[in-house]
Amino acid sequence: MTKARVLLGIFAAVAGIGVAAQLARADGRGAELRMLGPISDGRWELRPRDGGTVQRLCLNNSGRLIQLRHPDLPCERIVLEDSPTSATVQYTCRGRGYGRTHIRRETAQLIQLETQGIADGLPFELNAEGRRIGDCGT
Repeated sequence: MTKARVLLGIFAAVAGIGVAAQLARADGRGAELRMLGPISDGRWELRPRDGGTVQRLCLNNSGRLIQLRHPDLPCERIVLEDSPTSATVQYTCRGRGYGRTHIRRETAQLIQLETQGIADGLPFELNAEGRRIGDCGT
């Protein structure tokens, strides 16, 4: 076996381990995405860029932003990007749809969110600015 082939095998094995780690971390039972940690809990407002209906939600787990159209469903997640200020996650909820969400955190109280996919057989898309507007219950 040539030295190049051995190195190629090592690189493939390391890449496979990295992908497996990303999958394990993103399945909802592993560690949180780095970018989501600093996002403040509380009442949030999502203001669509196209002028659509403003959504308000009480956020006590920033991971909820990943699956806005599939809340509380046990979905398989694949982390495509996880940097200190942005994350992209693709997820599949068997029999219920799928989605892909990209979030960029500007501050702990301000985010830019893009999500799209299929929910209950229908397509969805949301490009919005998210802003913390207060505590939950106010």
